[in-house]
Amino acid sequence: MSVLPKFGLLPKSHLVPDVLAENLDIVFCGTALGHKSALEKAYYAHPGNLFWKTLYKTGLTPQLIAPKDYAQVLSYRIGLTDLCKHAFGNDNVLPPDALDAVARDELEKKILKYQPRFLAFTSKTAASTFLARPTGKIPYGLQVETCGNTQVSVLPSPSGQGRTYWNNGAEWHHLAGLARN
Repeated sequence: MSVLPKFGLLPKSHLVPDVLAENLDIVFCGTALGHKSALEKAYYAHPGNLFWKTLYKTGLTPQLIAPKDYAQVLSYRIGLTDLCKHAFGNDNVLPPDALDAVARDELEKKILKYQPRFLAFTSKTAASTFLARPTGKIPYGLQVETCGNTQVSVLPSPSGQGRTYWNNGAEWHHLAGLARN
């Protein structure tokens, strides 16, 4: 494992590719890789992050997936991406251009191309950039905006640092129920 600073520009050697395909039920979208995820080259890799446990607990995956095996989600009609693909770190330390119209447009192109049933943001920061609304004006759950035919949802962050509004993952369970129908 190589050494990385706590945040900064993401070296190409640490890029974690999108996990996208047609006919997906949900594409989960974070803001950017965290430090541990960049080190491990895997989505939601910090041991304190509840992402993988929540996918299992909500029934979106029939087994607990290890972060290094993130590509397995495709077999469960789940995709993964981040709004910012060129930087890493906590939301509050990302460079100013990490969350700009270019990142928003790139994500929109991906979603319009693959048209999953749901685009689920795992951070209000990413949702705020995509929806062009302040984070305080974005409720959890389904949004009025869509991206083509894709419904947009905002979920409480599963990360340890952003889990203030976790509420036992109720919004995650609700979205999982919608995706199963």
